[in-house]
Amino acid sequence: MIIVERTNPHDPQATALLQASHALMQSLFPPEDNAYLSIDELCGADVHFFAARRGTILRGTGALAVKDGYGEIKSMFVDPDARGQGVADAILRTLEDLAHETGLDEMKLETGNTLRAAHKLYERHGFVLCSPFGDYTANASSIFMKKQL
Repeated sequence: MIIVERTNPHDPQATALLQASHALMQSLFPPEDNAYLSIDELCGADVHFFAARRGTILRGTGALAVKDGYGEIKSMFVDPDARGQGVADAILRTLEDLAHETGLDEMKLETGNTLRAAHKLYERHGFVLCSPFGDYTANASSIFMKKQL
């Protein structure tokens, strides 16, 4: 059973997953195109950080950063050993539930153009392509998606 719950990003298991995510993004994309939040930024008052666990082991992370009128999906990452087991789906459903509870009208995200599994996940959950938003600018390695709630 997958349990998704609010978690401190400084929890050792969460930190390890976030560091693995950051290392992957750094290996795939130029530094100027990496828009992930630092572990400390994930502790901000406007960011709701969650982790998914199976038993006592954290298997994935995700966050909802509350912006002016929308929520931004951040730090979605699943341990490679747990992929294909519904972890990302469970996290994304939790984030969408929170967005509804918070009264947000829309969810948005930025993801890497080569992350095909992520694209399929977001499309499966009703996200569609959109233009850059917030402080983002168009670049060669980012795609932007949104979902109306």
